[in-house]
Order: sequence, then structure tokens, then C-alpha cells
Amino acid sequence: MTKPTAEVHNPNEVPPNDFIREIVRQHVAEGRYQRIHTRFPPEPNGYLHIGHAKSICLNFGIAREFGGVCNLRMDDTNPTKEDVEYVRAICEDVRWLIRGWADHCLGLKPRGQTPRTVPVNGLTDYHLPPVVGRPDDDTLEPFFASDYFEQLYQFALQLIRKGKAYVCDLSPEETDRYRGAPDRPGRESPWRNRSIEENLDLFQRMRAGEFPDGARTLRARIDMASPNVWMRDPVLYRIRHAEHHHTGRSWCIYPTYDFAHCLSDYIEGVTHSICTLEFEVHRPLYDWILENLDLPRPRPRQYEFARLNLSYTVLSKRKLLQLVREGHVRGWDDPRLPTIRGLRRRGVTPEALRNFAYRIGITKYDGLTDVAVLEHAIRDDLNRRALRRLAVLRPLRLVITNYPEDQVEELPAVNNPEDPGAGTRPVPFCRELYIEQDDFMENPPPQFHRLRPGGEVRLKYAYIIRCDEVIKDEHGQPIELRCTADLESKTGGRNAQRKVKSAIHWVSARHAVPAECRLYDRLFTVPEPDLHEDWKSVLNPASLEIVQARCEPALAEARPEEPYQFERLGYFVLDPDSAPGRLVFNRTITLKDAWAKERQKIAR
Repeated sequence: MTKPTAEVHNPNEVPPNDFIREIVRQHVAEGRYQRIHTRFPPEPNGYLHIGHAKSICLNFGIAREFGGVCNLRMDDTNPTKEDVEYVRAICEDVRWLIRGWADHCLGLKPRGQTPRTVPVNGLTDYHLPPVVGRPDDDTLEPFFASDYFEQLYQFALQLIRKGKAYVCDLSPEETDRYRGAPDRPGRESPWRNRSIEENLDLFQRMRAGEFPDGARTLRARIDMASPNVWMRDPVLYRIRHAEHHHTGRSWCIYPTYDFAHCLSDYIEGVTHSICTLEFEVHRPLYDWILENLDLPRPRPRQYEFARLNLSYTVLSKRKLLQLVREGHVRGWDDPRLPTIRGLRRRGVTPEALRNFAYRIGITKYDGLTDVAVLEHAIRDDLNRRALRRLAVLRPLRLVITNYPEDQVEELPAVNNPEDPGAGTRPVPFCRELYIEQDDFMENPPPQFHRLRPGGEVRLKYAYIIRCDEVIKDEHGQPIELRCTADLESKTGGRNAQRKVKSAIHWVSARHAVPAECRLYDRLFTVPEPDLHEDWKSVLNPASLEIVQARCEPALAEARPEEPYQFERLGYFVLDPDSAPGRLVFNRTITLKDAWAKERQKIAR
């Protein structure tokens, strides 16, 4: 047996450490497996969210760090809730998140291929090995549990023949009542002791479609007195006359998740089946199914970790679907949602999500992760990569009265101070400018160092100006500022080193490009919306504000998925709603705002 070696794609990267990786590391040292094999197996009944991103980063991260493979599999055993739309979205989101990082570990299968039937030591075995490291090959597709329906059916027949499973006529409601509760034993089904022959006959007739939905189930015969409710003769198959997104109407009986999941892992050769903590009570059933079948190859093992709980967020698929269907958000890709689609549209990068997943770690204990940890990861990532640009979200006109009316200068502006190689760009400057409304106050508090009547500020990359006159509308609101500039204060000028307390951004009114900017905030007003009985009552009514901004001309050439820092305002990305002549930007996240702290002090 060839012992696998730990592999880190970036030699300077320090891989994370946690209890699951310690287990894998021990198995590698023991030479227990020829290759570490994990899987990411979502049910295609919704879009992936940031909780799934944590699982993707764990499963693909382990494959990446230990020279292994991670299968992408659709656990599609529930035809009434699954859809090909979700399959496509899952594949796209997984590829986006792992591209350039772990796509060389991605396990797929030839399109349409099902498990091979092979004899092993006198036993019939089913196996479907992965094709690894070809993420963009159109001849490949993800694994599907539904591709194993015939093999799962044969495994079920094997359990019946061993006296380990029986056909039960209890209704779903009766089955739940008979199962009992954790503090009291269950009751045996009246049909628990049917003969093997009768169970085989009824199960085959279930497959043939003789019975209506819910009329019968196939149940494992385990222990109705078990303290673990999941071991009290759990259901393995149910009747559902429904069309399946992948198999059509070929089947009218469908395996439960618990039955299909462990056997799908086995068929694919998975070594480490990593689940979230709510599946810990299912692990004895996972092991029982594998142990009671004649399986000649090594069996997979299940390990559990705590799922992600994020403040100011809901991660329940049911609740996310409700938000979409009831119109509280604009769709699964609404940038306010924690879906990977929404995060992508908002401008969050895969690197930021992976860094977040590594930063929060893997534990065995449930807890609440502060969304500020995610926001820090996003800011930290974008600060390094985002191109700097000038934009004014709420324009206030400013006229420099001592600047020549027809003169236009092109001033050099830094593209990214974190990357000296990014260079500079020319920004046009003229007599008429726009500045932010918030950068001017007529009667400011003591700690306000921006523009005021008679006060001075520096226009970033340009001159120091003094406010001489305020023009107001009929409501007394400022609509134009008349200022004079120290024309010797620009870089290279005699007064370039003159100090003022603040520098503000601006755009040339004559050259400004209009843009719609969508300013997103947290979707909920409280840290734990799930704790509220009416959780929708704590939706944030200010989670989206739309403003008509003015931008420097370079932003007319903005590219999709290219992050930009609007200086002093936040990080932005071009939205897919943009069209020629109509720019739309989404705010990914704000910058740290020192003035916000001052406002809080004043308010107190």
C-alpha cells in the first residue's frame, strides 16, 4: 500500500488544524487508506449558503491537504423537493468556490455512468470510482445518489433476506407514534414479524407500483427499545409516485436519506464521511446498515462537526425559501442573503469565504459566530485586491471660484496602495466638482474635521480648498458650495506640505459617470432572528438603500466580479443588472468608519 502524503498547494500556507484533520492525519500515518476520499453531498432542494461553504472548505480542504479526492454528489432521494435548477446552481457555486484552490481534487464521474458490478471474494460488489482533477470537462458530471437506485434496491432485498428489514403497513403518523420518544420505548409494528417471503413479495410489488403513496414502507428491524430513537426500526424506503428530476418515472419507491447516504459513500469509495453535528445520532444507523450487508471493501466512517450559526442571519433552507417566495428579497441571488449566489453577487470573493471558513475553525460544539468575523475576512481580502476609484454616493455640487472655467487637469491617483505594481491612473479635475453631502456640515460638532463654512480640507490627490459661501434651496438645504483653492497646495506646489485635518474625495462634475448604487446592510436587526417566534418581524427595513451616484470616468469600464474600493466609502462590485450606458454597483461592505464612533459619543 502506498502511503499518501500531506499536500499543501501553496508551500507558504499553514494548513488549519482541528480534531477531524487530526483523525485523518493519524490514518495517513497508519497507512490505513490508499487515498483519503471525502465528499460534499448536498440535497438539490435549494441554493447553497455560507454554511455549505464551511462544509465545502472542510471536505475539499482535507482532500487538498492530504493528496486525496473529494466527490461532488447530489443526495437526490426526495423527488418532490428537488429540481435540476438547484443541481446546476450547486455545481456552479462549488466550482466557483474551489477554482484555483482545490479543483484538482474534485471527483466527478463520466456522464450517465452508473456503478460497475464486480465480484469480490465471492460477493457481488458495486463501485463507481471518481475521475479527478477535470472540473471543466463537459463529459463529466457530479455523482447522483439516484444513479444508485438499482443497487440500493438490491441492498434492501439483501437485508430482507437476512431478516433485517420488513414491509410495514403503518401510516407515517402511526409510525411516528409507535416510535415513541427518547424517554419511553417504542411499540413494535403489528407487521414486524412478517415472513421473509411475504416481505420480499410486498417490497417487489411496492417497486412495481401496486400501492398508493404512504400505504407501505420498508423498515429496518433493529430495536424498538433503543434509547436512540433513530434506531427504532427506521424507515428505509417509502412509496412516492412522483417524477424525479434525474430518473424520471422509473421509480415509485425512494430510499430515505439514512439508507442512501451510507451506501452511496460505500459505492464511491469514500473513506471519511464528514457531516454536521445533527447527524451524530444517525451514526449508529449509518454503521448498522453497512455492518449488516455483505460488503467486501472497507467501509466508510462518519465524523461530525458543528454546523455554522451566523449572527444576524438565518441559514434554514425553509426560511430562505420563504424569504424568496414571499418577496422579502429579490431572489436566491439577492446580495442580502447568505447564499453563495447572493454573496457572489454582492462581491464577496471565494478567497474571502475560504479564509473565513479557516478562521472560524472546526469544533464539536454548537455556537454562534459573529457576522463581524465574516465581515473582517471580506474587508481583509478586498483591501489587498480591490482597485481604488473615486465615487460620490450623495452628490453635493462644489464650485472652485478661483479655478479657470475651461481648465481641465488630469491628476494621478493610486490604483491600490497595497500593491505598488498596480500603478496610477489619471483622474480629471475641473472647476465644478461633486463631494459627499456628509462631508459638509453648516453647524458641525467639535470633532467634525471635514468641510464647514470658513473651514479647509484637502481634495484628495488635488488642492486644499476653503468654503466661502453656501447656496441653499427653498427648504434651507445646501445645494452648492462656493470655495476657493490654494492653487499652490497640489503635489509639487509651494504649499504642498501645508497641513489640514481632513482629506475628502470628489469627482469632476463635467466628467462624472452616473451609476445606481445599491447599499446593502444586514438583513436582520437582531443577532439571533431564529429565537423570535415571528422571525420575519425582525427583518431590517433598511437592508437596502438605492442611491444615484456620480463616479470617475474609469468606472465606465468596470468589469464583472472585479472588486473596487470607492475611496472612503466601501467596497463595490458591478451588478449583472448593468447594461451599456447604465451602471449598477452593489456595495459589498463598508469601510471602517471612525466618524461613526464619534456620532455615538455625541448621541450619548
